[in-house]
Amino acid sequence: MLSNPATARKGNLVAAFGMTVAILGTIFLYRSPETGLHLHNFIWIFGGLLIGGIIGTLSAKKVKMTSMPEMVSLFNGMGGACAALISLVEFNHISRGLSQISMVFTDISLIRPTVLIIVIGLIIGSVSFAGSMIAWGKLNGKVKDYSFTGQNIFNLFLLAIAIGAATYLVIDPTQTYLLYCILGLALVYGILFVLPIGGADMPVVISLLNSFTGVAAACGGFLYNNKVMLTGGILVGAAGTLLTILMCKAMNRSLVNVLVGSFGGSKNAAAGGGSKDQGAYKEISLSDAAMVMSYANKVMIVPGYGLAVAQAQHTCHELEKILTEKGVEVKYAIHPVAGRMPGHMNVLLAEADVSYDVLLEMEQANDEFKTTDVVLILGANDVVNPAAKNDPASPIYGMPILEVEQAKNVIVNKRSMKPGYAGIENDLFFQPKTSMLFGDAKKVLQDLCAEVKAI
Repeated sequence: MLSNPATARKGNLVAAFGMTVAILGTIFLYRSPETGLHLHNFIWIFGGLLIGGIIGTLSAKKVKMTSMPEMVSLFNGMGGACAALISLVEFNHISRGLSQISMVFTDISLIRPTVLIIVIGLIIGSVSFAGSMIAWGKLNGKVKDYSFTGQNIFNLFLLAIAIGAATYLVIDPTQTYLLYCILGLALVYGILFVLPIGGADMPVVISLLNSFTGVAAACGGFLYNNKVMLTGGILVGAAGTLLTILMCKAMNRSLVNVLVGSFGGSKNAAAGGGSKDQGAYKEISLSDAAMVMSYANKVMIVPGYGLAVAQAQHTCHELEKILTEKGVEVKYAIHPVAGRMPGHMNVLLAEADVSYDVLLEMEQANDEFKTTDVVLILGANDVVNPAAKNDPASPIYGMPILEVEQAKNVIVNKRSMKPGYAGIENDLFFQPKTSMLFGDAKKVLQDLCAEVKAI
């Protein structure tokens, strides 16, 4: 069900019901492999479920669509933190057991596989938590891009030390202090891992960190011999990995290039910030824009982050309905990495009850631009920048884009001429067939609706 937008909501409800059954089944039916006892302390368990459930529900209901990427990062980070805490707790159980039994009568090799799973879960969970918190800060503007010379080498050095310490701890589980060294190294690595990555690459990073959390959760499934936790973790890890690969393909870049040579950072913004003389842009009035769209045969709408910021998805749908009533064919062109997280635009338009049938993926949209009379761009920037095809010096060169310039007329709604999230100027704005329609997306769309109705 999740593979089709029309059934995705029902699929989510089915998944939530299944996980509820799994949680209750674990609480009431699970037996410890060591003692054969059921879980107890139900006051603590259900108290935690109640508090977490209330916080999660209220947070999800109150969050604005523009802040959804931050919430995804925050919740994902909580999953990583949970996996790391599980590793710490379970290692302490093992450590106490070793201290209570004479080492002469204990075969260390029997617990090494468990310690191996613990340290894997600790490293991956800690990296996911720290990285997700930095991603959360970047998405809401509280954390800026930061890097220093040789940072990639330093990051690899940190990771190598953490892996080395983990290897030694597996060989000799009595060295308890190493566990906390590994925890510290993994947290620092997670911070430095995400810190230099530019804003334009954040959707890929969020997807990658999501897969990390899934793998860390799967480690918890191994520790507790819990098939549901194991299966859920593997599903999240696999889905996150596949989504990361697909998004890198959509940007025509390798994952290594995203993590090491990211665009959208401060250095690239300065380098690719439009130093060449682009010439003048032209503006279009609301009445002219309404006239052009009213008498068009086909209009394509390209939603971007500006539409989400203005919370204008419902007004956009209203404009679509008005144009459709006038006999205009209206469709939406969706770029895979538009917005701040995977599927951001799809979720935004679904909230406004836009029909899934008129949402076109990038390849389909590019085939239809040649026969399109008007393209209305609402807050999108980098995903329609022709520099990705024409300028080898551009940081986004090689990234597949929505080829809106093939349409007869292009109308771009933006608040200003400020560069997009990648920090580079858009060549499209200065092309002869492009007209700029400045203003808040919601106000502009409301005025367009009134103008089109009056024609």
